[in-house]
Amino acid sequence: MKLELPEIQAAREYLAQFSQVKEAEDQESLSQVMDILQNVRKYGDNALFEYTEKFDGQKLEKFKVPETWLEQSYLALEPELRQALEFIKQRIQKYEEQIKYKDKELTEFKYVYHPIEKVGFYVPGGTALYPSSVLMSIIAAQVAGVPKIYAVTPTFEENNITFATLYICGVTNVYQIGGAQAIAALAYGTESIPKVDKIVGPGNRYVALAKRLVFGEVGIDSIAGPSEILLYIDENVDPESITLDIFAQAEHDPDAKTFLLAENKKILKDIHALIVKKLPEQKRSDIITQSINNNHYSIIGEAKDLIAIINQIAPEHVSIQHANSDEIISKIHYAGAIFKGNYSPEAIGDYVAGPSHVLPTSGSARFSHGLNVNDFLTSHAIIDIEPETYQQIAPYGIKVAYAEGLYAHAESLEARLKE
Repeated sequence: MKLELPEIQAAREYLAQFSQVKEAEDQESLSQVMDILQNVRKYGDNALFEYTEKFDGQKLEKFKVPETWLEQSYLALEPELRQALEFIKQRIQKYEEQIKYKDKELTEFKYVYHPIEKVGFYVPGGTALYPSSVLMSIIAAQVAGVPKIYAVTPTFEENNITFATLYICGVTNVYQIGGAQAIAALAYGTESIPKVDKIVGPGNRYVALAKRLVFGEVGIDSIAGPSEILLYIDENVDPESITLDIFAQAEHDPDAKTFLLAENKKILKDIHALIVKKLPEQKRSDIITQSINNNHYSIIGEAKDLIAIINQIAPEHVSIQHANSDEIISKIHYAGAIFKGNYSPEAIGDYVAGPSHVLPTSGSARFSHGLNVNDFLTSHAIIDIEPETYQQIAPYGIKVAYAEGLYAHAESLEARLKE
């Protein structure tokens, strides 16, 4: 496939025509997913066995992965890889422990947190395995204190890195099931797979549609869209490093998006030249080429306009490699995660920085945040009003209750007032 780099755009021109285009609903896929959900709800395991054979070509007798498989997968890891996974686990755990919400004691109130009881994790399988996603999501739930964790994955080899990573996390309830049918099993429960309270984890469009449709029956983390990165750079960056940052993003899949912003046109042209030169050396060059052809934007303009673009897009990842990084970052309101400086490339966040790489996409950073330990906690207030305080505040409530026409409310409050 031939590389066709898009032209450099002016920031104000981009802002004028900007729209966060949402993917059109695929009615055929939606109908198919709705059928799957209904059948799993009605027929349980029998529907799961049928769908697993139909979509994955696997004729199974049971879904639960033997614990010996998990351990064998762990023991089969190369020692250096095992050490890397264990190290990343410790980094993530330490970070999540530091940001975990704590109970608050106030004068007349307490605010308390409790872990969600049962959480199901969807772990992608198929052509690619992502142990980092296992670590980035499950460890947060464990730090929250979630007592019952279940993992579903369309992974059928006896020894593999997904099973090994689940073993490192201490997860033993693992089921070989994927797609919309796996989401249905977690949402409704079957003979083999328990119903959970929340479902977390990315997947294909069928998984995303299923999560959207079962929301309300259970909680979900988010509806994941194509991955995105926005790089705001100046002329002092190393062009080769930035080029590799672009490749790292683009190799996710053909729909992955990259935005390259600068106040200096020469640095943009230098990077374009390096993209053309270095692309043939990349092992995933076909995917990178498709991504850049369709979803790469190079934008030049003044700082205020470039910052406005960041806040408009609300990207999943924002990398600021600029002499005025602190000033720029202080003006960014919406981003999944911000990576500051040369030694904080987005790729370090995918693996070992600490914060989860499960982040909002498609502009949803305007109203949501990246997955963390606190997403696995519920909370409530405990109200304990002293008699003296009650006498002072209740009359205000009585006044409003009568105004609303809720007379029993007012009388309930009046009954406790001292003459």
